[in-house]
Amino acid sequence: MNITIKQAKDYVNQEVTIGAWIANKRSSGKIAFLQLRDGTGFMQGVVVKAEVSEEVFQTAKSINQESSVYITGTITEDDRSKFGYEIQVSDIEVISESHDYPITPKNHGTEFLMDHRHLWLRSKRQHAVMKIRNEIIRATYEFFNDNGFTKIDPPILTGTAPEGTSELFHTKYFDEDAFLSQSGQLYLEAAAMAHGRVFSFGPTFRAEKSKTRRHLIEFWMIEGEVAFMNHDQSLEVQENYVHHIIKSVLKNCQLELELLERDTSKLEQVTTPFPRITYDEAVEFLIEEGFTDIEWGDDFGAPHETAIANHYDKPVFIVNYPTKIKPFYMEPNPENPDTVLCADLIAPEGYGEIIGGSERINDLELLNQRIKEYGLDPEAYEYYTDLRKYGSVPHSGFGLGLERTVAWLSGVEHVRETSPFPRLLNRLYP
Repeated sequence: MNITIKQAKDYVNQEVTIGAWIANKRSSGKIAFLQLRDGTGFMQGVVVKAEVSEEVFQTAKSINQESSVYITGTITEDDRSKFGYEIQVSDIEVISESHDYPITPKNHGTEFLMDHRHLWLRSKRQHAVMKIRNEIIRATYEFFNDNGFTKIDPPILTGTAPEGTSELFHTKYFDEDAFLSQSGQLYLEAAAMAHGRVFSFGPTFRAEKSKTRRHLIEFWMIEGEVAFMNHDQSLEVQENYVHHIIKSVLKNCQLELELLERDTSKLEQVTTPFPRITYDEAVEFLIEEGFTDIEWGDDFGAPHETAIANHYDKPVFIVNYPTKIKPFYMEPNPENPDTVLCADLIAPEGYGEIIGGSERINDLELLNQRIKEYGLDPEAYEYYTDLRKYGSVPHSGFGLGLERTVAWLSGVEHVRETSPFPRLLNRLYP
């Protein structure tokens, strides 16, 4: 019977065969312990010299790290391991020998590991982070499908810039200028006028020359857009979505969170609704906390966001930022026209902004005015202004950065560990 490691619990006291790689091993004169991995999990194989042929035992002792094998044996319960099961090996068939595997159990520098990212992904820690990433993606589709959203795929090559051209990758599209997408939002707004509730999930690109632990050049964004929805209603959707993925990760990634030594109590105490403070209140708070460099109209940096987040035990919305530091499409705040109806959701524990969202301008005249004020080409945005000509409605939306969210929920320090093959300022390999 061929099974995976994940299926071991269903085959206790049965003889099975598992295709696996040797993640590590140790042996004595009479017994060898093989650390096996097959992509679905990690499990120990026990090879007792007195219970196998001499050939099998010598293979167990001599086999190299990351060699691929078929392991045959009997599944038994193992209360000592977090996984709970191990395999009593009776036979080993070597598929392919590995020699001089570069990532050994000793410590390696970050640059070395990033140069070998294609192999580093095999390690327990990286495997756990990718499993948490996968669970967030699964729970994302579950949430949006359960709440009546239709998935729409915006283009990656675009002729317009939602948030200005300064941080876009430029390319030629035959004889036209084009950009790699920094957001699918403008296209999602069009889709929302057709389907009401829509979401997208895809790669976005920012040509921002930043080296912080929060930034990637290429990252994945989950964006939602809803017709007939105001800003406050959108905030409810956002907090319910974040709460849903937290619960899903806590439920379905217990082994991974434990392996990463994540303090799950910090996640378990996250409940809705999330606190909301205005930009004005945030500035006042920061000045009181000793940030004398901050002035009204400044955008917040990582130290500012961290100070605000540390004041709460769960994510916090900062609402109503100044108009001049936000994109052209945001609806003015009726209580203060110098600000807009927007919000950034700041994750606790220093992980920074994970969601940005706003109510969108639905008035054609105001939108055209803003396009001119921001120095944008009106012709390039005709499709976008058309949405205000033919049955305009109040609508709101948001975008969540996947990698920052993975970093927060898994507790890793740098977003480079949350992308399978991260693109950083000075890294395009592997």
